[in-house]
Amino acid sequence: MKRGVKLGLGGLLVALVVAVGVWTTTCPCERYPGFRLFGETVDEPVSNWSFTNDVPLCQLEVTAYGLPHSINLNCMATPEGRLFLSCSVCDMKFWAKHVSPGSPGRLRLNGRVYPVTLTRVMDDATLDQAWRARVAKLQVHGTETGINAR
Repeated sequence: MKRGVKLGLGGLLVALVVAVGVWTTTCPCERYPGFRLFGETVDEPVSNWSFTNDVPLCQLEVTAYGLPHSINLNCMATPEGRLFLSCSVCDMKFWAKHVSPGSPGRLRLNGRVYPVTLTRVMDDATLDQAWRARVAKLQVHGTETGINAR
């Protein structure tokens, strides 16, 4: 192989490694998914998630095909502090297809990462709670429910 081609391929490889590094440390970005969520890990269980209503968007990490996959999404808590994650048209979402009852996940809020257990909500009474929490949060922030995290 010629020296110029080797240098070109080497430069391309370096650029690719840098791009992946930037992507994995800065995303999820808007609608683009990310990889592993970094931040201070909070190991103590959270019994009242009301503080999530002060955060416009949450970042969720699930495991998909053995790899971390993170996204931005709405999260909201009931007045009692029960946490819900927005998932409108869940069956169409890549990340939601990798959530089964009791799936582990990681939620990042304000740079802090909380281990959570995810369960898809299907019953009407719980969905109503989630919708009420969503409406209350969006009225405050002026700005889809279906996944419960605890």
